[in-house]
Amino acid sequence: MAQDVKRVLFVNSEMSPYLPESQIANIARHLPHGIQERKREIRSFMPRYGFINERKNQLHEVIRLSGMNIIISDVDHPLIIKVASISAARLQVYFIDNEDYFRRKFTFADEEGNFFEDNDERAIFFARGVLETAKKLRWAPDIIHCQGWISHLVPAYLKKAYKDDPIFSASKIVLSLYDDVPEAGFRSGFPEKAAFGGLDASDLSFLEAADGINLAKTAIQYADGVILGSPDTNPVLLDYCASRELPVLPYDEAAIGDGSYIDAYNAFYDTI
Repeated sequence: MAQDVKRVLFVNSEMSPYLPESQIANIARHLPHGIQERKREIRSFMPRYGFINERKNQLHEVIRLSGMNIIISDVDHPLIIKVASISAARLQVYFIDNEDYFRRKFTFADEEGNFFEDNDERAIFFARGVLETAKKLRWAPDIIHCQGWISHLVPAYLKKAYKDDPIFSASKIVLSLYDDVPEAGFRSGFPEKAAFGGLDASDLSFLEAADGINLAKTAIQYADGVILGSPDTNPVLLDYCASRELPVLPYDEAAIGDGSYIDAYNAFYDTI
């Protein structure tokens, strides 16, 4: 795709200032801004967690994008799209919302640290919600950059369920791997729940043993390039990237510290 990248869609698990600062949250905040400054069009998505103050952050619902239902295990779940702006960066952020999945006051575990048992369905809803919203926007991304484990089904959906959709016909997946891989397992039946359109349970064979590592391997399986966002990426995932012969951008602590990683990421997009 060398030099053809014009549009980059960011799919983030977290982002400052809406969540506390972390490696993922800070990159999710500054990378889209930097890519936009380098003359590319961007869109940025994240979940609308229940503790995000809508009034303080000036979130408002986008009626024309809301209103569809996403069916998971024969249950309809309304998709609500909200938007906010980070005025200092001239950056607009889209939020995927649903009362059942994202109104609780925590991200992925309760106050006692117990992994939410419906995190499988939350990942399904988020991934499909992002892609359906991009379709409604009629905005065809050249690169879809996934950051954080809750985005890890996006690659599979893109390459299987949406492969014939003209909005995504030229889209490539860049996957950032961090140290956020959940240690807790997901419920059984994850592949069957996630199956949709051209994505069959057989395409998600890693998820027969559904844990964070195998969810990440599923993302790698359908990715076109990988960026190492943490210094301690699980070696199992590194080995799987190597076996897939994927282009990998190594972690560079100095570049993260001084912000030059944005140029490195920007150049990496052109190689995919």
